[in-house]
Amino acid sequence: MELKRILLVEDSINDVELILTSLAENHLGNEVVVVRDGEEALDYLYRRGLYRLRREGHPVVVLLDLKLPKIDGIEVLAQLKADPELRVVPVVVLTSSREEQDLTRCYELGTNGYVVKPIDFLEFVEVIKGLGLFWAIINEPPPGSIPPARSSQGVAGI
Repeated sequence: MELKRILLVEDSINDVELILTSLAENHLGNEVVVVRDGEEALDYLYRRGLYRLRREGHPVVVLLDLKLPKIDGIEVLAQLKADPELRVVPVVVLTSSREEQDLTRCYELGTNGYVVKPIDFLEFVEVIKGLGLFWAIINEPPPGSIPPARSSQGVAGI
């Protein structure tokens, strides 16, 4: 079985490490592409700049932080959901923001989920496990998602 690619858009090194560890500990060996800001996320999704030669196809899900450098997560979400080709890619906002305006705006733009990062370590691990299981295993990917070539590497970051 080929593994589905996940795009993680997160600028916190600690959160990236925790998310990657949580996925790996729960035996979700999906390829996880990590980008650190909104501009890099859009470059990856549109296959431009450093990512112009990346493998075709879209990630099975984008895990998107809101508070990002260069281009914030809300703008990334707005661009994805306004694009006829990318709007089918599921986006789960994974943020520390409990602001009602952020929640409302993300759903208006078409997010597929809004998850507030738990502060407690064990709770955080469980949340990531649930997200990973649902989006990478249970959920059927949107048309246009091409699983990456078989790899024995497991979780990987670019």
